[in-house]
Amino acid sequence: MKRALKWLVGLGAVVVLLLVVAAIALPRLVDTPRVQAMIAGSASQAIGRPVKFESLSVALFPLPAVELHKLEVAEDPQFGTTPFITLETGRLHLKLRPLLGGRVEFGDITLERPRIALIQSADGRLNVASLAPPSESRNASRPGRGSGGGTGGVAAAVVSRLKIDRGIITYVVRGKGEAPTPYRVEDLDLALTGQGMQLNFKGALRVNPGDLAVKLADAVAAFNGAKAVLDAPVRARVSIEGKNVEQLVTAAAGPTPAIAGPIKGDLALGGTLGTPRVSGNVELANPRVTRTNAACPEPTRRTLSLGPLKLAGASWDGGRFQSRPTTTSIGSGTISTNLTATLDRGLHVQLGDLAIRALPVEKVLVDFVCQGYAVAGPLDLTGALSASATDPLNTLGGSGELRLGPGKVVGPQALALIGTLTQLAGAVSSVLAADVPTALTSSPTDFDSITGTYHITNGVVTTRDLLYSSPGIKVGVAGDYGLATGRMNLDVRVHHGRGELRAKVSGNAASPSIRVDPSSVSGEVSREKIEGGIQDLLKRFGR
Repeated sequence: MKRALKWLVGLGAVVVLLLVVAAIALPRLVDTPRVQAMIAGSASQAIGRPVKFESLSVALFPLPAVELHKLEVAEDPQFGTTPFITLETGRLHLKLRPLLGGRVEFGDITLERPRIALIQSADGRLNVASLAPPSESRNASRPGRGSGGGTGGVAAAVVSRLKIDRGIITYVVRGKGEAPTPYRVEDLDLALTGQGMQLNFKGALRVNPGDLAVKLADAVAAFNGAKAVLDAPVRARVSIEGKNVEQLVTAAAGPTPAIAGPIKGDLALGGTLGTPRVSGNVELANPRVTRTNAACPEPTRRTLSLGPLKLAGASWDGGRFQSRPTTTSIGSGTISTNLTATLDRGLHVQLGDLAIRALPVEKVLVDFVCQGYAVAGPLDLTGALSASATDPLNTLGGSGELRLGPGKVVGPQALALIGTLTQLAGAVSSVLAADVPTALTSSPTDFDSITGTYHITNGVVTTRDLLYSSPGIKVGVAGDYGLATGRMNLDVRVHHGRGELRAKVSGNAASPSIRVDPSSVSGEVSREKIEGGIQDLLKRFGR
């Protein structure tokens, strides 16, 4: 037992002695000037950019390694003079077996907190396009031993693994003030391994603002035959997850309206490194749309809550996002559409094959938009819509058909208009000594249905066949109405049991001008008397 213990103590002493000797000999074994020249030359040849660093040191623990301090990779001269990559420390691990034989060969490389600057020129070119692919890299030569007797032999760096730890990527677009885009990549952790002309990688990153977590798995980039780095085909599995997309959407489309809610998705990455394509399924759980509208009574800041927003068959290709179909709900109503969104000059959204079923329209028109001509009831609608997210009312476009009801007119401006029409009809009949149909004086705000087709251009709704039906009365509407401005130019026909009353409604929605067509009022009365009586009535109603 004592003999075995002595052997263990002796073996431990030998190990400690070897470590001490290695710690003393390693700096001499790794000829720092020669290693520095070899590293800079090999790296420059491999990527096609000058590489430099301020200093180099040797570490023994936990594994032998060469540390490069304040390293810089030069920028493509066409994109400027600031470095493409900067980092405080790069660690190159040494292979033990060649090291014991007096040669220096590198294994894994770790880049700690590198800052990478991506730049896109005005014509769409990226600064990374001029990087040399692996097929163009050349191994550094193997210099012999120096004549000074030192053991400074070096070998070409054969890197088996590259690791990026907590990297940061910024993105600058030329022609737009050369200011960084709102998005940046942070906490980039990436592990790359090479097998011939194929690069395998996996890792994780966060996109800010928005704190969107992205994970990459089973990722492969094939450089065989690629003329440039960005031409290399790529494939990977991508998962995304974020607690709230509000900041992410704000950076892309502006602060109004604010869109919030958690997001999660599983995607497949394809295409090339320069033009990647992404496809898969994404879901926003219970998204919320919030905007401030001065037309609303307090509170003027209103929120519209939706059911889970599911983006099936979602894809991103060439700056265009598509989802076929996109489904969600509002209250008991359902919405299904084929969504297309582009980010060129702000977020622009197109809703094709739009189908709305039994949607309680008051949740949108009354509670959220505070529309003065709002109605309540279940809405069925088919058609298409498009708008810019930054100014949806003034940019809204599309066409389709709708049916709403049974329901009730609830908007204050619509109630005032109906009241004015019925009062005018009664007053005109009084001037002409005619009876007023009871349908005009009873409550016309409850309706059986509102049906019609629509066409929208730049926020102006045009209809030729809108029909409002309630017990004993039908109102036909044809003309234009501005959603944002409230400007209107409408021909109104009120059909009742004893005839038809025609009127022109124009001006602003808050204070419309109403002109009754005298020829639509029956009776043996002169034209002058009718027009004079109507003018007096309009003055009485303040029109």
